[in-house]
Amino acid sequence: MPKLDWGENLNLKIDMLPESPGCYLMKDDTGTIIYVGKAVNLKNRVRSYFRDQTHTPKVEAMISHIADFDILLCETNLEALCLECNLIKEHRPYYNILLKDDKHYPYIRLDLREPFPRLRLARRMESDGAKYYGPYIGASAVRQVMDTVREVFPLRTCNLAFPLKKTVRPCLNFELGKCPAPCDGHCTQEEYARTMSGVQAFLEGDYTQVLSYLEQSMRESAERMAYEKAAVFRDKIKDVRGMMERQIAIRTDLSEQDILAIAQDGLDAMVQILYVRGGRMLGGDSFTLAREGGENPGDVLMAFMTQYYTQGALVPRHILVQTLPDSAEREMETWLRQQKGGTVTLRVPKRGEKHDLVLLAEKNARDALEKRNARTSVRDERTRGAAETLGHLLGLDHFPRRIEGYDISNTQGVQSVGSMVVFLNGEPAVKEYRKFRIKTVEGANDFASLKEVLTRRFSHGLEEIRQREEAGLPPSGGKFSDLPDLILIDGGPQQLRFAREAVQALGADVPMFGLAERLEEIYLPDREEPLVLDHRTPELQLVQRVRDEAHRTAITHHRALRGKAFVHSQLEDIPGIGPERRKALLRAFGSLKAIREASLESLLAVRGMNRSSAEAVLAWARKEEEPGRPHPVPASGEKA
Repeated sequence: MPKLDWGENLNLKIDMLPESPGCYLMKDDTGTIIYVGKAVNLKNRVRSYFRDQTHTPKVEAMISHIADFDILLCETNLEALCLECNLIKEHRPYYNILLKDDKHYPYIRLDLREPFPRLRLARRMESDGAKYYGPYIGASAVRQVMDTVREVFPLRTCNLAFPLKKTVRPCLNFELGKCPAPCDGHCTQEEYARTMSGVQAFLEGDYTQVLSYLEQSMRESAERMAYEKAAVFRDKIKDVRGMMERQIAIRTDLSEQDILAIAQDGLDAMVQILYVRGGRMLGGDSFTLAREGGENPGDVLMAFMTQYYTQGALVPRHILVQTLPDSAEREMETWLRQQKGGTVTLRVPKRGEKHDLVLLAEKNARDALEKRNARTSVRDERTRGAAETLGHLLGLDHFPRRIEGYDISNTQGVQSVGSMVVFLNGEPAVKEYRKFRIKTVEGANDFASLKEVLTRRFSHGLEEIRQREEAGLPPSGGKFSDLPDLILIDGGPQQLRFAREAVQALGADVPMFGLAERLEEIYLPDREEPLVLDHRTPELQLVQRVRDEAHRTAITHHRALRGKAFVHSQLEDIPGIGPERRKALLRAFGSLKAIREASLESLLAVRGMNRSSAEAVLAWARKEEEPGRPHPVPASGEKA
């Protein structure tokens, strides 16, 4: 279907939709929520509204009023279902009125006050002293779970009122091993209570006993080739795992909570708050904190809270936060109590359900930050805007459209390579990257290697420019003819001096600077003192990206060459093993180790191998195993 133009803001949100369960809230031009929906895959579901396709009249009417939308991410489809119900009840959107879902999700009820408790399905949670587990997605699913529990833990299912005046004859379930028959005195209350402790552990999330039983039964059935029965156990395992997902979007303790988490990208930060009221998650808000992406997340969250909760009416009874500075939890809790004028508990959970809530808030914070960063204004600030600011700081009289970064990588002087990466308008241009194998330098001489790389790069570039001008073509367009406006060298003053000499020797004059990694100091050719940029600024982030790309490209190229050279040099030492046999051996065995361990018979089975060549391989393998024989330089000795 063709893509319609809904405006920059909506188109960006549509393109950034995640493939995650969650809820979406459609809004009109006044910001009023007009529809709430849920989806297993938000990306597919929400996009369907904005495609040029036929919709029902009601959906067409709703779409015509959409000016914006928000999403809330969940971990599971069931969480999205519960959250959708809560949001509809809270906001009562116009287009949800006829579709609102006010049903009660089922629970498993367990009354431990009974002498021999039973598992029962309940539609409502009552204040009757019994324990309730859930809610679950449906009654049939609850019954499947209870049946599975009874296969592992024998429990009574009858309606007999205990204690009995006299014993009765056990039912068929006792004969099948599904009931301990307390009605006939075969099971005491103490024995039954021990069984119930296992049932409670399962219902509270520890279902290892049940899954172990089902998995063992499935394996035994498969070994007996009873595949249909094994498939039944497989389906039950799936049901148990699906039904025992912990519920996050709905709670039964009627709590009032705020859940705070933060996401950072090195430059900016996004704080997400999820609101739980009356035990139900009702939504959330996200807040952008510019230039806080590189700060300690605990410090950022604490500073945010002291500003956000200045009004006591906003402070809930319980607050869960992702992290705080060391020893700040009690101090912050005291301050919150003063603001509210009442009891407040502040916790930084490390495990359990509360920790899951924090992880959900963090997931939403990351999603909000990614969307914010994708907006045109932010992207320009971090790319072209950062390049322009960098040019001003370095004293350039023009915009550095093309920035090139260089790095050298080798292992103790062996397989030395150089890399050239290119950023155009502040963004990486991967097709413009170039890789160099050092040809004239012996040993680990990074200075001379850098000089060789730049000499070759500018020699090719200047020659291409001359040829293109003679042919009447524009200078740019060749492999090297588009010369840089600015060069970044990974290193300090010495590396910068060698690089500058190489370029000037060819008659070129390109501004360049070096970046020392230890303190991220910028060195300029005619300045003794380094330039130190604020680590929170987009321009330093850009410089670091160029440096890291040059480093990564050089390392990757060097490792590829080193691995190829290692394999070839080893096999080329074997007499009678030419290129075709080397390829055949590697295809057959996959590694040098496997070739060394191969027997004569397995070597002869390789295509193209004869007895003399196979014996040559065996002799090479024995020689490799001789004690005291030097081995190749290990990867840990790599230098970049």
